[in-house]
Order: sequence, then structure tokens, then C-alpha cells
Amino acid sequence: MKDRIEIVASGFGGQGVVRLGQIIGEAAVKQGYHVTMLKSHGTEMRGGYVRSQVVISKEIIDSPMCESPDFLIALSTAAYQRFKDTVPDDGLIVYDPETVDNIDGQLTCEQKAFPARNLAVKNFNNALFANTLVLGLIARLVEGLDRDVLLESALAVIPKFHDQNRKAYQLGYEYSG
Repeated sequence: MKDRIEIVASGFGGQGVVRLGQIIGEAAVKQGYHVTMLKSHGTEMRGGYVRSQVVISKEIIDSPMCESPDFLIALSTAAYQRFKDTVPDDGLIVYDPETVDNIDGQLTCEQKAFPARNLAVKNFNNALFANTLVLGLIARLVEGLDRDVLLESALAVIPKFHDQNRKAYQLGYEYSG
């Protein structure tokens, strides 16, 4: 694992963006890493802008800000447009093609379409499981995060639907599209 990993997840209210950051941070703490998490959101109750920023480090963290995220999880077009230029050449943008359009082909970082909402509806008849699918993908992509610890943290933070969340997590982990 790198000395410092920055993860930004952004979308709109109701997509579980803050919970996503919370689960990633909790799992990293359980593994002995130093972690910071910042969240911000618009004034709307649901449907407004939401962002969570997680920094994971082996060392004490000097700044909780994600200025050059290794991973951007974009769950809305506005989120993609707002943060795409902050991702460095060796970074990765994961976006949901159902909620993000106008992908910038000029970016030099890797971009990966991950149809989380579509997979959630197809497999569980409910978009609610999209963020658990994303967590499964994150478990595979982020070096240093233990797959089992991340799932354990997800099940601890999400009080309901454990069987479906386990299945969604596994689907996300195994996704190769």
C-alpha cells in the first residue's frame, strides 16, 4: 500500500455517499491505519450535492483534504465534472454510467464505468444496494484494504438487509465489466 491513499466519493443525497466514506474509514481503522474523513453536502435534505473524502495512511495524517485523489467515485454528472481534474495520471475514476454522462476522453487517468445502480436494480430490484456494490469494487481496487474487514464494517454500519448486502458486496468485488 502507498503511504497515503486519498478516496473521494461524490454524488447526490440519498445515494449513500457519506456512509460509503464512513465504512471505508472504519475498515481502515480496524486494520490499524490512520484515517481522516471529511463530508460536505448541499442544503437540500435529499437530492443535493454530497461528498465524502477519506485519507488512509500508515503515518499520522498532516491534512485531511483530498487534493489529488487516488480514487474518485463519481455517482452523478455534477460530481464527475467537479472532481475529474483533481485525479492524477496514476489515479482512477469509477463512475456510474447511468448517472454520469459526458465522460472526458482527454483525461490521462484511468476511468472505469461501473453500473452500480443498474446492477442493484437487476439483482435486487432495488437501487439501495448500489453503494454496497461499489464497496465490493473498492475492496478489489484499493491495495491494503482487507476484503473481509471492509465487508464486516459494512454490515456493522448498515443495520438491515445483511444477506442482500453480502451478495451485493460479492457482486461488486467480482465485477469485471
